[in-house]
Parts: sequence; C-alpha cells; structure tokens
Amino acid sequence: MNSFGTINFDQQASTPIDGRILSKMLPFFSHRSGNPHSSHHAIGWENSSVVRESAESLARMLGADEDEIVFTSGASEANNLALLGLGQRALSGKRKRVLVSAIEHKCVLEAVRVLSGHYGYQVDHIPVDEHGCVSESVFTDLLDDDVLAVSIMAVNNEIGTVQDVEALAKAAHYHGVIFHCDAAQAPLAMDMCGIAQHVDLLSLSGHKMYGPQGIGALYISRYLQDQIEPLIYGGGQQNGLRAGTVPVPLCMGMGAAADLMASVEGQASIKYLREKRDRFVATLMDHRWEIRLNGPPLASRHPANANICFPGFSAEEILSALQPFLAASAGSACSTGIPEPSHVLHAVGLSGDDADASIRFSLGFGTSDQDVDLAVEMIDKALEDLSGTLVHSA
Repeated sequence: MNSFGTINFDQQASTPIDGRILSKMLPFFSHRSGNPHSSHHAIGWENSSVVRESAESLARMLGADEDEIVFTSGASEANNLALLGLGQRALSGKRKRVLVSAIEHKCVLEAVRVLSGHYGYQVDHIPVDEHGCVSESVFTDLLDDDVLAVSIMAVNNEIGTVQDVEALAKAAHYHGVIFHCDAAQAPLAMDMCGIAQHVDLLSLSGHKMYGPQGIGALYISRYLQDQIEPLIYGGGQQNGLRAGTVPVPLCMGMGAAADLMASVEGQASIKYLREKRDRFVATLMDHRWEIRLNGPPLASRHPANANICFPGFSAEEILSALQPFLAASAGSACSTGIPEPSHVLHAVGLSGDDADASIRFSLGFGTSDQDVDLAVEMIDKALEDLSGTLVHSA
C-alpha cells in the first residue's frame, strides 16, 4: 500500500524504486554530482567510473561486455534506436522486410510503422497462439533472405508470456536475420544470464526491475555497432551511438537494479512474488463470479502478472469502482491516457467483449497477504455493486 492508501496492483507498469538503490543514487544528485564525460579532473573520473561500473552490472546480467551497453532514456528509446537505427543504415541493402510478433509493445509497433511508412520496408506480423507464444514453425516459414530483422519481446507486458528467445533467435540467425528482443519485462521473469549470446540487440528498462524511471539501455553486439544509425547526434558519447551527457545517478540505479535481480535476495523476492500472485488468483477464482485467466498458465508467465477476464462486465467500470483504493490497468499503460482496445488480447483470440472485460493485475515485491485479501474483497464488492447496476439497467 502506498502513501495515498492505494494498493498497487499495477507494478508491471512501473515498479517502485528499491530504497537501497535510491540511497546509492542520492549522493550523485548532490555533492558527488559531475559530468562523466569531463576527462580532466577527479570529479569527472569518479562519475565516469560509476557509469562504467553500472554498464558492467548490466553486461554481467546479460552475459555481454561493458562496451556493448548503451544507456538510453528508457526501453522505448532503446527499441526505437534498435529498429530505426538498423533500418536507416540498411536502406541500400536488399533486405527490405521486418518481422514483429503480434503482441509487441506499442513502441515497437510504432517504430516498424515508421520503417514502413517513411523508409519503404515491408512489415509482417508473426501470429501467436492462445497463450501468446510464437510458434517456431510458423515463424520459420516467414523467414527468408529478404528479411533484415525480427523483433520478438522476451516477456509480454500484458499477459506475461515468456518466449523461447534462444530457439527463435537461432532460427532467425540461420537465415542471416538480425534478432532484436524487447526485454523490458524479462529481468523478473526469466534467467537473463547468457541471453546476449543469442540475440543481437536487446532493450531494457530501469523502472521495470526496481530501478529508477527515465533510464533504459540497449545491448548492441559489438559486431553490429557500425550498422546502427544514431537517433541523437552530438558529442559522440557512448561509442557515437547515443550522444548526450548520461545521467550518472540513473545509470547507477539501473546498474544496482541489475545486481539486485541477479542476487540471491532478488531471486528470493521473485519466488515470494510468484507465491503472492498465485494466492491472489486462487482466492479471486474461489469467489462466486465467472472469471477467466487470459494467456499462459500461471507457472509459465511473468511472476507478477495476472490478466483476468470478467465476462459480462466492463473493465473500465470495474477499475473506476475500485478507485482510489486499488490500482490495476486495462492492458498496458497508455501514454496518451486514451483507452484503446488491447491488440495483445485480440491477438490471442479474445472477442471484443472479453477484451473489454479484462484487467491486468500485477503485484510487487512489497505485496503482502493482507494486500491480496483486501484487493479480492474490493474486487468482489465492485462486481457486486456493478452487477446490481446491470440488473437495474436491464
């Protein structure tokens, strides 16, 4: 429960920064602040060392090297740099197709829309099954020597599907295709160790793994770095791939978050999180309402995620009835604030009515048994009140 008295079950949208991570960051906002690109004095050296050590932490989590990590403002920028940067450099080549899964985040879908509309690439969407999984055989049928790149997210942000990244990347590489992976949701949901040995480009977000907002990173294989056109030009920082002064405290926070995810304590917290999520779903389904779980089985999805369909109800009305006591979301967080149908739920076969009746609940490391019980009580009460309204309206 946060300071507003709201129970936060929307933590796939943003995890709260871990207090230990914040305490490490604070000095670099104040008395230890400096420009990490200033190379003539000790303040610059110290800050440069912090950035380098943070990149090393991220590289260690992925099985990469420090010079293959490029800090960005978040996963959206990282995804755009990967896809638009690659597409712009490859304009004179013969590979003019790009493949993306049907359940990618909107920033990926918008980036490939630009590749299509502005640069003439053909974009093909890879279908998924009812669990959100990409079929390796269907995917392989779409691959050919005219495909430049494929983008498949490691873990879905709405229904928590965990893809077999290694197998899909291997199929892509067999055809000489570059493999990009949006892994913003992955650090809590899968073993990231060695993933850099399978993918060419991989995007991360600080605030999806208990680090700060406003920072992300793109892993770019060193063998691919000369094939990426920067989106931001300037002083040539970060191997010329992303200009601008990097934010030292945010970089430190993201590196510390990577260390936390890989630690024994972090893994124990993930196990605890899965147990609380399972308890929430079981308790909710034990009530009188018809409720369905969207996506893969609980055991094989993001440990925080429970995407629930409440047939016959409106997700927007349920969420409104729960305010200001319980936070959840109808799909992923939308930057415009305008409710839109979930392309993910439609891609896994839900009807329009069922998609509109579905809510994503996502718990966090700090979720307690009491939070779970209160949340279920609130949902039950909201459904009861709305059911009465529906009967009265009928």
